[in-house]
Amino acid sequence: MCYYGKSVTLQCTKEGLFIVVVARDATLPNIDLETVSFYENGHSCNPVGSTSAFAIYEFPVTACGTIVKEEPGVLIYENRMSSLYQVITGPHGSITRDTYYELLFQCRYVGTTVETLVIDVGLVPPPNSVAAAGPVRVELKLANGQCVAKGCVEEEEVYTSFYTAAKYPVRKVLRDPVYIEVYLMERTDPNLVLTLGRCWATSDSYPHSLPQWDLLIDGCPYRDDRYLTTLLPRPSSGFKFPSHHNRFVFKMFHFVGEGSSTQPAAKKPNIMPPLQEKLYIHCNVAICQPTLGNNCEPRCFRKRREIAGSVKKVTREETTVVSSPGLIFVERSTK
Repeated sequence: MCYYGKSVTLQCTKEGLFIVVVARDATLPNIDLETVSFYENGHSCNPVGSTSAFAIYEFPVTACGTIVKEEPGVLIYENRMSSLYQVITGPHGSITRDTYYELLFQCRYVGTTVETLVIDVGLVPPPNSVAAAGPVRVELKLANGQCVAKGCVEEEEVYTSFYTAAKYPVRKVLRDPVYIEVYLMERTDPNLVLTLGRCWATSDSYPHSLPQWDLLIDGCPYRDDRYLTTLLPRPSSGFKFPSHHNRFVFKMFHFVGEGSSTQPAAKKPNIMPPLQEKLYIHCNVAICQPTLGNNCEPRCFRKRREIAGSVKKVTREETTVVSSPGLIFVERSTK
């Protein structure tokens, strides 16, 4: 009968052998003894015996990748025992539920005596993550650039300038194009993609006030609108992180009061009286990281068969609502 310690027992023999006994319950949860390895693995590095509680290794001090060092009057044989652990990788990170154990051990031969030395190696803590979670800051603003040069593209020129705070509320005539840009602030990760969920308009600055009118649903134009909102390409130049920007344009409208919609058709006036009514634009936005099956771009105007056969809908649990300052509908001047 032999007695072994509750972790690792090491013996260096005069015949030049390592005897290493590893206890299964050296860690909690227990080590998987079948995963124990040394600097190098070979037939001589396999256990020479095992029980339900221990694995016993016996091999020459020159085998299994042992490193030989010399000090004045001392010959040192050094090896390392370590266990493997299983890593499970998901779409947003990796985890393990296994114990990792590492032990550096030496046999030191001094003249005619033998010294045994075991060094418990502390793991170096992992470096701080490059990408850290934090508050998402997003801004929604209205573009007002002018397309004046011959051959210019209005959708590109209009985003060369934006209304300043002093210019709000912005005055627009019915069916005037309203150019919107939503962009992510204070982030420098080029792999992040700013995505739009639902965008809508209200007549009050409170996003959940009524009435409301949808502009985008799941990042796609609201189909029941006669004048469909138009999604514009992300900027292709002049921006360090184009994927942090989203652009779309809709035609200016105003909300109609309940009284005007319930009048009999014969009694409705031919000309709507002049109105001044504010609109506020709101968008649900989220941060997306592209994967092999998802490029983070909306899939608009697909057929029913394509939608049914596509991957399951991605939920937008962590979203942020961003709102615009006010717009004012004004009647077109007759001057």
